[in-house]
Amino acid sequence: MPLITITATDAIQRLESFDALIDARSESEFAEDRVPGAVNWPSLSDEERHIVGTEYKQVSAFAARKRGAAMVSRNIARHIEREVMDKPREWQPLVYCWRGGQRSGALSLVLSQIGFKVHLIEGGYREYRRAVMADLEHLPARFRYRVLCGKTGSGKSRLLAALRGQGAQVLDLEALANHRGSVLGLVPGSPQPSQKQFDSRVWETLRHFDAAREVWIESESKKVGELRVPPALVEQMRVAPCLRVELAIEERVQLLMEDYDFFVKDVEAFCERLDALRALRGNETVKAWQAAAREGRIAQVVRELLERHYDPVYSHSMQRNFQGFEKAPIVQPEDRGPKALQAIARQLAAA
Repeated sequence: MPLITITATDAIQRLESFDALIDARSESEFAEDRVPGAVNWPSLSDEERHIVGTEYKQVSAFAARKRGAAMVSRNIARHIEREVMDKPREWQPLVYCWRGGQRSGALSLVLSQIGFKVHLIEGGYREYRRAVMADLEHLPARFRYRVLCGKTGSGKSRLLAALRGQGAQVLDLEALANHRGSVLGLVPGSPQPSQKQFDSRVWETLRHFDAAREVWIESESKKVGELRVPPALVEQMRVAPCLRVELAIEERVQLLMEDYDFFVKDVEAFCERLDALRALRGNETVKAWQAAAREGRIAQVVRELLERHYDPVYSHSMQRNFQGFEKAPIVQPEDRGPKALQAIARQLAAA
């Protein structure tokens, strides 16, 4: 069966037509980012790439190629024995590596020689990445957005989830970035994805949306944690109609205590994270908050954080960056509970 080479642009338009998306790069390359839905069949592992690279530098390119060929052959044999023996003749995979060169070429050649119709991305992951970034310059403009605004702890993320439950199209940037969107937003022990993977996640979500329906999104800044939101998406968010969510301060405090329960359970981690506010709020204020937290008065600290730090910063940012903020309709859930937010979501989804 002949091996078919296709461009990255053609590949991303046809991803759903392939039976498998196979990434032949090493495990660390795959972890950084990959084509959505891809599985990892490394032609060379990280350790093996290091061995071959060292031999290339210290011995010769010819010796390194022989070493690499032996390793690649063994790995491909394992992949076939593990993954391919039950595949029918009609199985059609899409294969790629970093640049569409030797690693994916070797795997694709063997699969095609078996008799499968194999497609190979010309230029590999590198060209896929370029195609995604080019698409992200234009893709966000295809949709109409509705921006959820509201002070920290107002339940915006919970309302987005309730809207998704009602069938609405939701782009939850904080979920895609694995970050709560504030100085306290990084979940302990759960790092953010790479910038490349975040871009892929945003692109993958947007490309499955229906342009005839509006997209709900939260009023994020240009960055979520350490990750940059695609500029074209930021531009669309800033001019989109807004909806303001208002929740009583007592409910907001309790909501944050629930959503950030890991800080309630680990007070020292909470105090350590508060250190990031010293430059903005001063040493004495932060020391007082840390002392109160260690004495068990975390709810008091959360309320002061809201009233003295988050609320003033948020209001100023909304007025400066979102054109629809001042005239935005207001929704006021009765409380932070799921029933109240689901009631709001039903109203909004039906409108």
